[in-house]
Amino acid sequence: MKIVCSRNSLQKSVNISMKAVPSKTTMPVMECILIDASASQIKFITNDMELGIETIVEGRIEERGIVAVDAKIFYEIIRRLPDNDITITTDNVFVTTIVCEKSHFTIPGRSGEDFTYLPLIEKNESLTMSQYTLKEMIRQTIFSIAVNENNPLMTGELFEIRNHFMKVVSLDGHRIAIRRMELKKDYVDKKVVVPGKTLNEISKILSGEVDDLVNLYFTDNHILFEFDQTMVVSRLIEGEYFRIDQMLSNDYETKIIVNKREFLSCIDRATLLVKEGDKKPVIICITDDIMELRIDSELGSMDENIDIEKEGKDIIIGFNPKFLIDALKVIDDEYITIYLMNPKAPCFIRDDNETYTYLILPVNINQNRVR
Repeated sequence: MKIVCSRNSLQKSVNISMKAVPSKTTMPVMECILIDASASQIKFITNDMELGIETIVEGRIEERGIVAVDAKIFYEIIRRLPDNDITITTDNVFVTTIVCEKSHFTIPGRSGEDFTYLPLIEKNESLTMSQYTLKEMIRQTIFSIAVNENNPLMTGELFEIRNHFMKVVSLDGHRIAIRRMELKKDYVDKKVVVPGKTLNEISKILSGEVDDLVNLYFTDNHILFEFDQTMVVSRLIEGEYFRIDQMLSNDYETKIIVNKREFLSCIDRATLLVKEGDKKPVIICITDDIMELRIDSELGSMDENIDIEKEGKDIIIGFNPKFLIDALKVIDDEYITIYLMNPKAPCFIRDDNETYTYLILPVNINQNRVR
């Protein structure tokens, strides 16, 4: 095999490919990038059996061939080479030579016979959307997935297509994040759970440009994202997702409208007095047109008032400040609406069109001590 590519095109393709290289594996071939120049295009392929990536590399094929090389070593070499054309050749025992200007590297390669290609996805109807929209929907929900794997469904996000809308949902047992968008045409109803790892990696690769598109294809076991000469295939998480609609409510006793930036800044200041790992709640007292935020810890105390528009009853309620901060950071609106029922019921942050909904469970507090 002999190919010639610019350093920039190699660097871009290697960066994308590395997203599907496992950090630990008992199968050494999974630690490789498969360089496939056996046909008319140069392709880089990586696959950890849960997530697979195939991306086309811009370059010239002078001799066709195929080789698997250690991904980390290859990545580090390409990253450090001069900004010029790079020639990659292999011999009959797959020893791979990488030459750029006066730099000359030789690394061992593999035949690639043991390499597992991406599963073949039948491309029937695709859901086409802006890369910007998909990237935003992931950003505005991914923080609510569970970190541990006690319940695998909580480590992924629900992608649901129904009634001309696409909904993305995540939850971790303490909060729920929902983003909803209207689709430009009707699609067949679909309900799948996509691993959080896949979505984290996808969001890093997507351009985020409004005019750049991404096509989504669904099967019973996989989801395929196709964009910018790159295909990302991921296994789906099996199982019936939680009945989210039963957890949501439009009932409320208190409704407030508050400046998001002011509210976020106030909570952020309060966390200055909370040690890492400490679970001190921020106490919110809502009376008339004032929201008072208080926090007490070993490091000190803080008390601050924010002007609000209020409808309904006064209420005192406590929250984990991190959960509030995570939700507020991803909302772009200048003013937000918060709905509350009582000190033990979840609060809802949502806009009028319900393009986003954030449910956050409160923390038990001693009502007598905070009055």
